[in-house]
Amino acid sequence: MAAATAATATFAVSKLITSSSPKLKQPLSFLSTRRNTSSLFSSSFASSPLRRPQSLRFSTAPKISAIISVGDKLPDATLSYLDSADELQTVSVAEFTSNKKTILIAVPGAFTPTCSQKHLPGFVEKAAEFKAKGVDAIACISVNDAFVMKAWKENLKVGDEVLLLSDGNGDFTRAIGCELDLSDKPIGLGVRSRRYAIYAEDGVVKTLNLEEGGAFNVSSAEDLLKAI
Repeated sequence: MAAATAATATFAVSKLITSSSPKLKQPLSFLSTRRNTSSLFSSSFASSPLRRPQSLRFSTAPKISAIISVGDKLPDATLSYLDSADELQTVSVAEFTSNKKTILIAVPGAFTPTCSQKHLPGFVEKAAEFKAKGVDAIACISVNDAFVMKAWKENLKVGDEVLLLSDGNGDFTRAIGCELDLSDKPIGLGVRSRRYAIYAEDGVVKTLNLEEGGAFNVSSAEDLLKAI
């Protein structure tokens, strides 16, 4: 009885569709039994062999990189210093490097141990040797204010061999991509500059000895003398 009722209903729907839309063919196709979806998946996977998942590899070696690189023109920025009369002076990177062979070194902070005992003193001691190689000027840059840089210069008894420049707001440091975030350290250094030594000709980087953070492995005066 139920089968006869279903057949009658199917026939009625078929007649209704064909009479209202004569262009339709096979009007009962949407009422047909659903296709076996499992057969679709099985045929799809059968044609594509399973591949074993590859393990992810992560390098543990530190990546030392910056925005600036060899061959690039140094971006311009304004740096400052206090002269012998304690008057604030400014100099642009473009002015300092234009038509000259120059060296720019950077330290994470004035008065910090490695910077005071090794990095800056090395360039002061080797200034004559750099001059013999044709270097016109050497500058040491730090994200410290000009007053701190002046006090540091006097403390180390630095003369005219190296000009100590303040990048107080970190504009130049950010422009070359050498920020060093030490905010998590309790000593309170905040964001400073990574340690580096750059040799440039007419403002174009010829040698870039960039350290990982505040390390002191490749940016010494001896290292740079060998490179130029």
